[in-house]
Amino acid sequence: MPYVVTEACIRCKYMDCVEVCPVDCFYEGENMLVINPDECIDCGVCEPECPAEAILPDTEETAEKWLELNRTYAENWPNITRKKDPPPDADAFKGVPGKFEAYFKPDPGEGN
Repeated sequence: MPYVVTEACIRCKYMDCVEVCPVDCFYEGENMLVINPDECIDCGVCEPECPAEAILPDTEETAEKWLELNRTYAENWPNITRKKDPPPDADAFKGVPGKFEAYFKPDPGEGN
């Protein structure tokens, strides 16, 4: 039962989750993070840390479609283990619906 990052992270990218992950399984895209489900140990410490409520266990029905996206981009994006500042407009995008279709970018982030 790994955890996955959903579209609620897009354009928010708060990164509070990155700091608490004991196995460093977060990967950074240009405007969102993903979790490598093959590295996640299902501890759940990241879920309550996310201000955007973007992290769910893969057992949640709404998380199912995000599992493969997380796996795919974790293979292509750089690992991130340290928290960075969120985008300046992150709060404006918190809770906005339909962010994947409108804002998702497949480009990698910087990592650390």
